[in-house]
Amino acid sequence: MKIVWLLVYFVVLIWSAIDPKDYFTWFLEVFPALVGLAVMAATYRRFRLTSLAYILILVHCVILMVGGHYTYAEVPLFNWIRDAFHMTRNNYDKVGHLAQGFVPAVIAREILLRREIVTKRGWLAFIVVCICLAISALYELIEWWAALLSGTAAEAFLGTQGYIWDTQSDMAIALLGAILALVLLSRTHDDQIKRMASSST
Repeated sequence: MKIVWLLVYFVVLIWSAIDPKDYFTWFLEVFPALVGLAVMAATYRRFRLTSLAYILILVHCVILMVGGHYTYAEVPLFNWIRDAFHMTRNNYDKVGHLAQGFVPAVIAREILLRREIVTKRGWLAFIVVCICLAISALYELIEWWAALLSGTAAEAFLGTQGYIWDTQSDMAIALLGAILALVLLSRTHDDQIKRMASSST
C-alpha cells in the first residue's frame, strides 16, 4: 500500500507542477500536502496511522494539488458543473473545505483514541469537531495573511469569486465534513484501530 500511496502522490504532484495557472498560487495551495508528507514520513515508524487515515490524507492531497494546478476558481470539471446547473460560481473550493473537515476529523479521532487522551465517546465527537473548526479557522487566517502579503495572487489564492460570505461558508462546510466523517466512518475507524492494537500485542 505504501508504494501505491507514494506513486499516486508523486504522479499527481508532478502533473500539478507542470505549467500551473500561477506558480506562486500553486505553491500556496500545495504547501499543506508537502507539509503533510513530511510529517507522515517523520512519524511513520513511531505512530503509524490506520489505512483509512492514509487513504483520506491522499485524497485530500490530490484535491489540493488539482486546486493548485488550475486555482480553485478555475477547475474545468467544476466550471462545467457551474454552467450546466446555472450556478454563479465554481464550487471546487467547497470540495476542498469539506475535505478540510472530513480528513482531520479522522486523524484527530485516531490520535485522541490511540493516545487515550479522550476516552468518553460523547466528549470525543465534540472535541474532534472543535479541532476541525480550529483548523478551518486557522486556515482562513493563513489565507488572509497570504493574500495581504502576496497582493496580485490574493484573489486566485482566496478563491472568493466575489462571494462576501466565502470565509463563513468555508468554515461551515468544514464543520459539515467533520460531522459526516464521524457519522459515516466511526465504526470502520474503530475496527481498524482495534486490528492495529491486536496486531501490535
